Amino acid sequence: MYKERSVGSEARTGASKSDLTLRDPLDRKRINDALDKHLERSSPSTSKAGANGSKDRISIPSTSGGKMNADHKDVRSGSLSKNKCSDDGDDTSWISWFCSLRGNEFFCEVDDEYIQDDFNLCGLSSQVPYYDYALDLILDVESSHGDIFTEEQNELVESAAEMLYGLIHVRYILTSKGMSAMLDKYKTSDFGRCPRVYCCGQACLPVGQSDIPRSSTVKIYCPKCEDIYYPRSKYQGNIDGAYFGTTFPHLFLMTYGNLKPQKASQSYDVVRFTERIEN
Repeated sequence: MYKERSVGSEARTGASKSDLTLRDPLDRKRINDALDKHLERSSPSTSKAGANGSKDRISIPSTSGGKMNADHKDVRSGSLSKNKCSDDGDDTSWISWFCSLRGNEFFCEVDDEYIQDDFNLCGLSSQVPYYDYALDLILDVESSHGDIFTEEQNELVESAAEMLYGLIHVRYILTSKGMSAMLDKYKTSDFGRCPRVYCCGQACLPVGQSDIPRSSTVKIYCPKCEDIYYPRSKYQGNIDGAYFGTTFPHLFLMTYGNLKPQKASQSYDVVRFTERIEN
């Protein structure tokens, strides 16, 4: 699926995409810790969350091959190897490859033109380490830098690219083009359905409980019962909720008001049957 870009990521980081993807989970933990420290230094709000709400903070596994379960890692790597062998002549973009990974079905493909507009990326350079390299990786642009990175820096660039794309994605889905792309996914129920019986399989929308990266995982919002749930897939449940934000589902339903369903006419009442025992 993802063809090795010898003039792209390998030239920038000195390692192939497959090398960057198939890493040891312990190494990924170290990389995630490094990203957390960078966020705490660069963002006062993030530092405050880390100081006052350390119990609520989570370590979000990398969806491009980061800290994940062994079976998750094997599925990803196996799929990657299979696709690389079968589609060796297909020069797939990084964005298409990333969105096609198992567990990344919630993401839509952001237009290159949107990413290339510096106005849309305002403020992100201070939040993402190796920002320039990460941006080049996302856009499949050959970097003019000739630095030779260490193995840890190679993984940081890859993780930073994922994080940068997520932070761009949360902005893009609030635009007309972004909402249109998410609308197509909503119509095919790519985000899942509500588990409540009286919602009758209502299609849901992705939502984050915080706009601060690495604070919580993504949830799905049911517009019928107006409640949120964990995604059924354990892979989708590892996605950072900040990559979808707290605003998207509500603005989406305001934009497409005709899609907002009527509230369920029935409700489930819990009835407990007890028997009184007399001595």
